[in-house]
Amino acid sequence: MNTKLLGAFAAVALLAACGSGTEQSSAATGGGAETTASGPRPGSQEDLVANIGDRVFFDTDRSSVRADQRTVLERQAGWLARYPQVQVAVEGHADERGTREYNLALGQRRANSARDVLVASGVAPARIATISYGKDRPAALGSNEQAWSQNRRAVTVVR
Repeated sequence: MNTKLLGAFAAVALLAACGSGTEQSSAATGGGAETTASGPRPGSQEDLVANIGDRVFFDTDRSSVRADQRTVLERQAGWLARYPQVQVAVEGHADERGTREYNLALGQRRANSARDVLVASGVAPARIATISYGKDRPAALGSNEQAWSQNRRAVTVVR
């Protein structure tokens, strides 16, 4: 009885060890997306992050896209033109200061501002959704300017 049980466990372990390289690579990096030997799958979130950048940053209590951040959104628009099947969501975020309601509204204004730049750069509005997370999903933890500056952002996410 024990021999049969041990044999079954050994067979399962052997089959589990025979997975493909892509699955092992994804498990090791914590990513679930497909990657090729030469990099991320074209048109994927990983491709956007690696080759273009997925986020723009804002000044304190502001929702207008800064001139130095506009180029990131223009590059995103070019990337979206190469992949017309891709739809995105623009997530608006705020730092921890302020009330939840204020930060949700500020995050929405930031997402809308980023969307407006993408649309002005030629992306069809129907391809872009917006959502605000306010201060609920910080990128950086801490109560200092360094953390706050990383949390005042809009992030473009492939849907």
